[in-house]
Amino acid sequence: MAARRKPKLAVWKFSSCDGCQLSLLDCEDELLAVVGAVEIAFFLEATRAEIKGPYDVSLVEGSITTPHDVERIKKIRKQSKVVITLGACATAGGIQAIKNFRDVRGFIDAVYARPDFIDTLSSSTAIEDHIPVDFQLRGCPINKYQLLEVLNALLNGRRPNVPPYSECIECKRAGNVCVMVAKGTPCLGPVVQAGCGSLCPSHDRGCYGCFGPKELPNTASLASRMAELGMSGTEIGLAFRSFNANAEAFRKEGDIHDRR
Repeated sequence: MAARRKPKLAVWKFSSCDGCQLSLLDCEDELLAVVGAVEIAFFLEATRAEIKGPYDVSLVEGSITTPHDVERIKKIRKQSKVVITLGACATAGGIQAIKNFRDVRGFIDAVYARPDFIDTLSSSTAIEDHIPVDFQLRGCPINKYQLLEVLNALLNGRRPNVPPYSECIECKRAGNVCVMVAKGTPCLGPVVQAGCGSLCPSHDRGCYGCFGPKELPNTASLASRMAELGMSGTEIGLAFRSFNANAEAFRKEGDIHDRR
């Protein structure tokens, strides 16, 4: 009997810090099982070996910020059966999407000695703004166990089980006292998708929104509560403009409070 062909897995980087790619290498005990189940065809963070496509699964990290990025992601889509975006950059434009709300040319002229060398788009956008995406994994960085769940689901022909509910659920499961209720600490937890294991609230800090908006987030209600806690309109706007500044729900709420 002929050996079963392993699915080809490719990992691609665009504008990002590489942290979400490294989450795959951070799987440690599970990594050998992953490598045994797939053929790593392209993954520059881990190996110089390159195997030509087409690819069964492409994991894409990073946002689209240059004209070259646009061309490259379209080529990757044509070579891939399944495209999964990894992290805040790929799913919402990332921290670099803050430039979307100001004059990019002014930034370039102020920072670079030779601005004429810089070829960039006026905005940083998610991968799905340019090609169809089959699944998105949120986070800055992503949760490695969620990544393993998605890969397991694809290999076994089932739907991934990644929770769409808010960070508050993780806080309750961890037995945390709500920092916003008990201490009046502003927290994005009620509108942010779970995934980090309530990292910041577990250390008496409000959630910064690394995993982006949850399913049907009521950002207006949270913004109202933040105002009651003494935050200014500018501070509220900035709270929504961090890791997932260009995610639709956060972008719209940030626009409401923008004080230019």
